[in-house]
Amino acid sequence: MSIISESNEAQQKAIQHGDGPQLIVAGAGTGKTRVITARIAYLITEKDLNVDEILALTFTDKAAEEMEERVDTMLPYGYVDLWISTFHAFCDKVLRRHAIDIGLPDDYKMVNGTEAWLLVKNNLNLFKLDYYKPLGNPTKFIHAMLKHFSRCKDEGITPLTYLDYARSLEKGKDNPKIVEKMDLPDKFAELPQLEKEEIIEIEIARVGEIATAYETYEKLLLENDSLDFGDLISYTIKLLKERPLILKKFRDQFKYILVDEFQDTNFVQYELLKLLAAPKNNLTVVGDDDQSVYKFRGASITNIMQFKEDFPEAKEVVLTENYRSTQAILDESYKFIVQNNPNRLEVKLGINKELKSNVAEKGTIQHLHLPTLDDEAKVVIEKIVRIRKETGAEWSDFAILVRANSSADAFINYLDQFEIPYQYLALRGLYTKPVIIDILNYFKLLDNYHESPAVYRMLNLPFLGIKTEQIVKIVHYSKMKSMSLFESLKTLSAVPGVTEETIMIIHTFLDQVTKDTELAQKKKPTEVLLSFLHGSGYINYFTKLDNLMAKENLDYIQQFFKRIKEIELSYDDPKITDLVDVLDMEMQAGDSGRLAFDVEVGPDMVKIMTIHGAKGLEYDYVFLPNLVDRKFPTDKRSEPIKIPSALINEKIPEGDFHLEEERRLFYVAMTRAKKGLFFTSATEYGGTRKKKLSRFLTELGYTVPEVSEPTQDIGFEKQETGDGYKYEIPKRFSFSQIASYEKCPLQYKYANVLKIPTFGSHYFTFGTTVHDTLQKYLEDSFNIENTFQADLFGEKEAKKDEGLLPLEDLYKIYDEIWSDDWYLDEKHRDDYYKRGKELLKNFYDDFNKEKPTVKFLELGFKNFKIGEHSFVGRIDRIDDAGDGKVEIIDYKTGQSKDGKLSSDDRRQLLFYQMAAEEALELKVEKLTYHYLEGNVKAPFIGKDKDKEKLKQKFLESIESIKAQKFEPAPSAHICGNCNFKDICEHKKM
Repeated sequence: MSIISESNEAQQKAIQHGDGPQLIVAGAGTGKTRVITARIAYLITEKDLNVDEILALTFTDKAAEEMEERVDTMLPYGYVDLWISTFHAFCDKVLRRHAIDIGLPDDYKMVNGTEAWLLVKNNLNLFKLDYYKPLGNPTKFIHAMLKHFSRCKDEGITPLTYLDYARSLEKGKDNPKIVEKMDLPDKFAELPQLEKEEIIEIEIARVGEIATAYETYEKLLLENDSLDFGDLISYTIKLLKERPLILKKFRDQFKYILVDEFQDTNFVQYELLKLLAAPKNNLTVVGDDDQSVYKFRGASITNIMQFKEDFPEAKEVVLTENYRSTQAILDESYKFIVQNNPNRLEVKLGINKELKSNVAEKGTIQHLHLPTLDDEAKVVIEKIVRIRKETGAEWSDFAILVRANSSADAFINYLDQFEIPYQYLALRGLYTKPVIIDILNYFKLLDNYHESPAVYRMLNLPFLGIKTEQIVKIVHYSKMKSMSLFESLKTLSAVPGVTEETIMIIHTFLDQVTKDTELAQKKKPTEVLLSFLHGSGYINYFTKLDNLMAKENLDYIQQFFKRIKEIELSYDDPKITDLVDVLDMEMQAGDSGRLAFDVEVGPDMVKIMTIHGAKGLEYDYVFLPNLVDRKFPTDKRSEPIKIPSALINEKIPEGDFHLEEERRLFYVAMTRAKKGLFFTSATEYGGTRKKKLSRFLTELGYTVPEVSEPTQDIGFEKQETGDGYKYEIPKRFSFSQIASYEKCPLQYKYANVLKIPTFGSHYFTFGTTVHDTLQKYLEDSFNIENTFQADLFGEKEAKKDEGLLPLEDLYKIYDEIWSDDWYLDEKHRDDYYKRGKELLKNFYDDFNKEKPTVKFLELGFKNFKIGEHSFVGRIDRIDDAGDGKVEIIDYKTGQSKDGKLSSDDRRQLLFYQMAAEEALELKVEKLTYHYLEGNVKAPFIGKDKDKEKLKQKFLESIESIKAQKFEPAPSAHICGNCNFKDICEHKKM
């Protein structure tokens, strides 16, 4: 097996481990993810396990996706239904199936931090607060309270446990043993008796109040059919403990459990693992105690530290062969992290964790000390440019890793000044991006015409091109006449000095405002947003910018569009007013909008991010700036509301835990570097006091040089970035993507590269509604579990009842799934609704007549290979065709043209045939398009020459996409049905 032969000795041992617990201590850059994915593939291919008998858990969706992709490439053909996910996604999947078994609604809603904040804020009167009563704006208090509840859930502390503890304090306040358990001041014993009694009373009241608030919060969630992320794990544990048959079911299913980044687990996650793994304990955990840096998220380093105590029979594997960094960088990193001894696994288990490099280069480590922060930023940028010139490195080979986001500003300013391409990877800040501020202000304008600040922002929209002096004249006139700025726009001809060009631009814009105001009364905010973006010319403006600016801004719009759609789901009839209110409250709650990014794809740019954000990444050259006292390591901050120590379940680590965590974070930063590691510091950072060097540099033996690094002019020209930008290529393709490219490469670019939001279609809404209705109906009728491997290995059979559920059940499902989106008006919607019922009746009659045997519904494939490229897709339905063969069926809500298939339709089914045969190893007898209008079925089967021709065409298209060939291919037919015809200058109509 190649995955074994290509692994080193320690990796092989970990991959081929037999039964029982296993602890893999994997140092930075030693291939831990490869080992865990290789072990999954090994268990499937060599130990003949079904894929649904292995559970693999990690911490981020991205990590889970990467793990699944790696397993896919290691397996001989495409597998589906791999149980690889985050802890929260796994628990959500379990609870969706079994929530009702512990009294939870199975359609519960997940609330994020902002939604939880809103829930508490809107019901603050239910919380009986005295000690914690906020005197002013309750924003920070609510955040502190929610963080406290989240930490309680991480520790497995329920509201009932908290309340019981509070009651025990009240009952035992005169008992010295009870008082000893309380978190009282260090010099409590020295205080007079009266002061002691007063402090005890206050502490008892405080604990009782927060315990009651915790109970109130949990009741609020349940009353609103909601759970937060901490609930997912706590309720899953409750389910498994209280329902032994369900626990047995999952224990029997998951014969092996694997966990990546085990050092990042919290107390309840570890409890869940131990519960699921018992009694065989086939549990493999992979982690590194030196990279445990998420205590602020609830991670418990004690889990990995005591794994061997919990499982004394566990096998140990230590991975020390590093494939990332030079030996000099590894030696420097090791010399630093041993400062955390003896509170490290190396000491505790008596193992050797010193990393050995597999890289031949020598590597560079340097400390640069400057007089001021400004000098420090200049020299860092100069150093990046100099190294790039000398080595031929790409911009993306450099990373500036900061301890806090606020430290990035000085470096960003110089990168901007010298036009060096960079990417600032902050996790939040969507609502602060200029394009999103524009959209928010437009919404506020529609909601209230007298929002003069919003009107002023609109007048300055870049694509309108209104000159600054013209805006000044309009604003001056508005103030002079004591009228709102919007009112003054209606009387522009009376404003002295305003040109005809300005009047024309503003009148056109006002027409758009009028149109969108009317639309806002009837349609959802997403439709209003699309009307503004496309109708005003804003989207068109972005498509004319250089590639980098266009992609960046359109990414922000796409993310904001998705956020609006999420908010719309909370309302039966969402309107602009609702949206503005929610977004305002989110920002009041301190939420600046989540930003999504994939740091490992995209253009050639210098990366700036926090060290926490860089965990798991690597760069040739890493700069660690601001290494001075109180900036790194930071000062210890205690939690605003501390959990009583008597309630904490995890073992409290010994030593200065904050300093050790900061040291681990510094170690993580050091081990991101492959070839060059640069520490930078300055004497002055804007305050009155000069800064001392960070103790971390002192521990490494560095001192402030007598002569600081001289400040120099940066000797390079401004960089040209626009033409050199290359769009990232998808990791996986789909049939629809390639079909779009073949029709018009520019259409493909708009849809799949720039991802421009577009107006929906009632055709798509209707087709999706009917399709989803049939899927749900057949699933319910035959109790089909769409697990491909279950059928493949012959261990499970889908249960078959006597026949279809009654027609009334089909109509009921149709009503539940029905969507009103994108129909022209009420009559149009009603006509389609009636048509849908007719199609469903036709399907019902035909199915009862034919009585086919359905094998799979919505069967997905994720790793169908054409050449070196992976394709994904999902097949509507697969029926048993007899003799071990199958029929592939795809639904169409439209009418058939004389029972003949279009070339596009034939190609799509041919694509499904190839995927079924090659990725799923099914024997395909027939391909059928089922036109529900008139129940016309158009069958055929693809020949080998047809399949090879289609593959070749796909490969040609992919090569063109890789070469960034996005030329337009206009024609009346293509342009007439294109979602982007309104913004495309090449269209033919």
